Amino acid sequence: MEKNTSLELFDGQLIRVEWDSEKEKYWFSVVDVIAVLNDSDYQTARKYWKVLKGRLVKEGFEVVTNCYQLKLVSPDGKKRLTDVADLEQLFRIIQTIPSKKAEPVKRWLADVGHQRVDQMIDPELTFQMAVDDYRRLGYPEKWIENRLKSIRTRNELTNEWKRSGVTETKDFAILTNILTKAWSGMTTGEYKQFKGLTKESLRDNMTNLELALNTLAEAATTEMSKHRNPKTMGENRQVAQNGGHAAKIARLDIEKQIKRSVISSQRASEHFDIDGDVETKSLPEKE
Repeated sequence: MEKNTSLELFDGQLIRVEWDSEKEKYWFSVVDVIAVLNDSDYQTARKYWKVLKGRLVKEGFEVVTNCYQLKLVSPDGKKRLTDVADLEQLFRIIQTIPSKKAEPVKRWLADVGHQRVDQMIDPELTFQMAVDDYRRLGYPEKWIENRLKSIRTRNELTNEWKRSGVTETKDFAILTNILTKAWSGMTTGEYKQFKGLTKESLRDNMTNLELALNTLAEAATTEMSKHRNPKTMGENRQVAQNGGHAAKIARLDIEKQIKRSVISSQRASEHFDIDGDVETKSLPEKE
């Protein structure tokens, strides 16, 4: 699992952030965020979090009960296990802390995490913001239309997986990797590396044809799942494999006709006439 730790600055205070390439999400140090919210030093924030965490655990606050830990460099220079949270979890923790900085910190976190606060408040508004972003960046209208279809298809698939008993984030990632590899020959991580991407969205850097095939794979998986009604992770894996394979057949037929690979190493900035590498931050897409 590839992780990259960085220090981000908010209002003169450092917050430790780690990018998880496998889960494709950022982890934020909870203590560091609390220090910012309360204008306190590291040790005071640690004590505050210890008390708050204990209270929230007693209240059955699920986000804290399932708190994740990573080894991060502490102020003394040593790596220590530190409570971390992803963007959604951190938003929920912040709601329990009375602070005038709550909203500015939320906006800052959303920007660092490559999402917008509006996404968690009003998905429809965020959807339109995504369209506006794509147009501003110079994406062709046809690509934008296909991208929006892919978002709806992805959300339908994740809803179907939930109906089939998939609840863990890691299981969604596993099924996505199975599906992606089945049609493209690469896992999501391998595909991103092939395109030279790190934190950027893979789908935002797909060509029209790649996007269409990925959408086909996800739509096929959704319909197969509805028909077969899988009950276990093993059965869901098989359905994802079969859905991806259906798109692979289409890919191979297309490649036979056009006599070249459908899979492109180009980023969006190379394939389309747009400015710079693309990092749209507002898509209401369930991963």
